[in-house]
Amino acid sequence: MSQTSSAPTARPSSPSDDQLLAQGLTSQEVAQRQQAGLTNQQDKSTSRSTATIIRTHLFTIFNLVLGLCGLAVILVGSLLDTLFLLAAIANVVIGFTQEYSAKRQLDKIALLRRDPIRVIRDGQISQVPIDQLVLDDLVLLGRGDQVPADAVVLSSEGLDVDESLLTGENDPIAKQPGDKLLSASSVVGGSGRARLSAVGASSRAAKITSEARQFSQIHSELRAGMEKVVKWITLALLPIIAIVLNGQMQAAGGWETALATDAWRGALITSVSSVASMVPQGLALMTTISFAVASVKLAGQEVLIQEQPAVEVLARVDTVCFDKTGTLTEGGVRLDSVQTLEGQLLWGEQAETSTRPQQLESGWDAALGWLGADQNANPTAAALKEPFAQALASAAPAGEQAPQATGVLPFSSALRFSGVELAGSGAWLLGAPEALLAADSPARTQAGDLADSGLRVLVLAHAPALERSSDGKVATRVPAGLAPQLLIIFREQVRSEAPETLAYFRSQGIDLKVFSGDNPRTVAAAAAAAGMDVSAGAVDASTLPESGPQLVEAARSHAVFGRVSPEQKKNMVLGLREAGHVVAMTGDGINDALALKHADLGIAMGNAAPATKAVSRLVLLDGRFDRLPGVLAEGRKIIANIERVTNLFLTKTAFAIMLGVTLGILCWNFPFLPRQYSTADLLIVGAPAFFITMLPNKRRYVSGFLGRALHYALPTALIITSVLVFVNGYGRALGQQTATLQTATFLALVLMGVYNMTTVLRPLRGRNLAIVASMYAGLALVLTLPVSLWYHQFVLPQGAYLQAVLLVALLGYLLIEVNLRLHRAWIAAKHPAALAAVQEAQAS
Repeated sequence: MSQTSSAPTARPSSPSDDQLLAQGLTSQEVAQRQQAGLTNQQDKSTSRSTATIIRTHLFTIFNLVLGLCGLAVILVGSLLDTLFLLAAIANVVIGFTQEYSAKRQLDKIALLRRDPIRVIRDGQISQVPIDQLVLDDLVLLGRGDQVPADAVVLSSEGLDVDESLLTGENDPIAKQPGDKLLSASSVVGGSGRARLSAVGASSRAAKITSEARQFSQIHSELRAGMEKVVKWITLALLPIIAIVLNGQMQAAGGWETALATDAWRGALITSVSSVASMVPQGLALMTTISFAVASVKLAGQEVLIQEQPAVEVLARVDTVCFDKTGTLTEGGVRLDSVQTLEGQLLWGEQAETSTRPQQLESGWDAALGWLGADQNANPTAAALKEPFAQALASAAPAGEQAPQATGVLPFSSALRFSGVELAGSGAWLLGAPEALLAADSPARTQAGDLADSGLRVLVLAHAPALERSSDGKVATRVPAGLAPQLLIIFREQVRSEAPETLAYFRSQGIDLKVFSGDNPRTVAAAAAAAGMDVSAGAVDASTLPESGPQLVEAARSHAVFGRVSPEQKKNMVLGLREAGHVVAMTGDGINDALALKHADLGIAMGNAAPATKAVSRLVLLDGRFDRLPGVLAEGRKIIANIERVTNLFLTKTAFAIMLGVTLGILCWNFPFLPRQYSTADLLIVGAPAFFITMLPNKRRYVSGFLGRALHYALPTALIITSVLVFVNGYGRALGQQTATLQTATFLALVLMGVYNMTTVLRPLRGRNLAIVASMYAGLALVLTLPVSLWYHQFVLPQGAYLQAVLLVALLGYLLIEVNLRLHRAWIAAKHPAALAAVQEAQAS
């Protein structure tokens, strides 16, 4: 009996370079590669499916507990007691919406265009969709094409490639046979033929895309703190539920009696009320609302928050890393000056008005205008267009816009210059000093000194005419009689708001670092212009390894880096994070995408590449750096105010657990219906927490908010629990009815809860006092309005019982105040930085 082999198809052998150049792949060779899976198909999946996102947010232990509680209430027909489910539903919906939105952004990441690619197959040129290319395909590349997969150049006719989005290197790179081509780089000049050497998931662009698409949740200390509380409560919830349910059944006369009569219904409702009060879903909802409000506010300031905790993270950042081009600078160059080889300034802020030097050929300004206006001008030459537009127009014959160009020499990275031959003034070449100046020329030393200061220098040279080949075409070589004329000096434009913004970050104790793929001297000059200390110079990252301790130590001990590869940027960010820093990374190119992805907070500029925007958590839509201090201030407000309301929520959760367990052990009825507790929760936590999170707060971030909150909340919860147990025990001793016990407990809880709220609203004046007064007014309305008394099933306590309730609540006030004083003394002793931050905020 024969068996079909399941072994993978063997990798086809590669044709020789000569064979490939002659006819490309044959149809049979293409089919072999397709069968072996060696195609340029791109994986478009992310690490999180929609079903996974739904499961993550829906199937949690808290949602299970609250869902079962809600189902129990519905089954016994008490629909008015299901309001506690609203916060849980809101948390699920908001959490799913946020993560699904992030998934959609990641799904959109694509570094490669979908244009068909010209290839040679069976000796014929054909157009092939990008995902149907195969390994060893011979692709034809010309100006404007994007390299569809990693390749090796087989032939080149002045092939120049722009790899700036991938490597950060601004200058085009001349490619010769044998050189490697990176997928997603662009051809900016010349043409060539290349063999695809890595396709599909093996190509550089695919690897970057795959890593960028991986889902990673932003680290939020607020969210992490809440998850820690959730974990603690989850571990204790099952035995607590058992104690509470048993206690309520025993209070109803025992399990047999309760099940034999309708008493189990009331016991089940009060059990639900007790258990539901222990789940701090309101804190998560309040944090989410705070983030959402901040996102809306910042959107009005041209800041797009793509993941809401990003606002909080910026407030915790202690290290900000910048890319240079397009981030620290405006992403281009401007003409700084034009001077003779002897140093006479002809154009610039302090240009001399004396007569033209005798040795300077006339028409230089019109030539610069023509080279700048050329539609094929590179970004540096294009900066000449506007300054010399008038000179170009003045040199044009009547009825023309420019003098006639009798010959054009396109820019070539190999030659490092371009040129034009103009009727009436001869040939003009614009290029690198190394290409147009003699090695022993004093002007070459001068150009080197200018470059060392971070300026970009080109030379304008003149010749009688361009060289011609035998067929009359312009030859790509230096013409005879070449005479250098001028130094053309360019400067990168540092963003006008950058110095002030960086100064602000320094004043806040934040370390600043520049990671750029550009020349280290240029990077240092831009950083100095932005106000950074570059006395230690710029580190050339090409001398450092791609990863490892040496790279991390350099990132920690130096501030300015040039020639940084995308992999190095990512590993430097990861190394800083592993060293305990909270790192923000800003950038705009694809070469920044992985560093943004792995930073605590990735910030993209408004003109960033789509892939870079997709992996970032925050986008500066108008590209203005000075938006970041406003985001930081908003994040500080959220963290500081959430810490305040965390005191309230943890106190509520803690006393709910203590009260439920205590009454369960005592086998006393839990003194709240779900609707009653929902209202109490609204008055002592829910409503005030909403207003508190909106209050201004300039307190800077200090780590450890959860420990500080627990130190205050647990003793306060014990005080409140003790008072409520006394109210119930005294009421039972007096023979008070269940409704009266519930009302008295409600009254005592809200009185102490609102006073507890005052501890996070000191000093009590203005808006703070208004919040407290409105909650006390709410308590009065709840206990006096007939419709409220009917809905809550309240019966007001009278006489000695009412007096006892008020007196013990007053005692609770005093004990809460004592606990506050002790807590502040503990903060001063154990967390002086937190105390100093509060004092600074109050003084500002």
